Amino acid sequence: ETEAERNSIQGIKILLAEDNEINREVAQVLLEEEGAVVTAVSNGREAVKLFSSHPEGTFDVILMDIMMPVMDGLTATKAIRALNRPDAGIISIIAMTANAFAEDVQRCLDAGMNAHLAKPLDIEKVKKTICEHTIELYK
Repeated sequence: ETEAERNSIQGIKILLAEDNEINREVAQVLLEEEGAVVTAVSNGREAVKLFSSHPEGTFDVILMDIMMPVMDGLTATKAIRALNRPDAGIISIIAMTANAFAEDVQRCLDAGMNAHLAKPLDIEKVKKTICEHTIELYK
């Protein structure tokens, strides 16, 4: 098994929350070129609404920008974690942020996020992180 196969995100269903339109489009194209199925929203409130209005199993992972208007990524993560449904506590939520200092990473983890990706996104790192945090879905 090659590293490319091991880090394949083919068919993985991603909820992408990113307020910057260009960043959102770039991320969506990169992810879709790798075979992922991407649903993109532009703020945390939309992410919470979309996640909570779709049945369990609709999404495998959430990529959540931290700095967003209306509702930021940390608040949105806490809101999703607080939902009364089985997948809300276990879905992987991965932070995307330009602030990669230790305290920023810690804040993401404290809010209930599973991992953290620095911006600008490196697609190989993104794939590796998604695979590390969705692998239990396929066991």
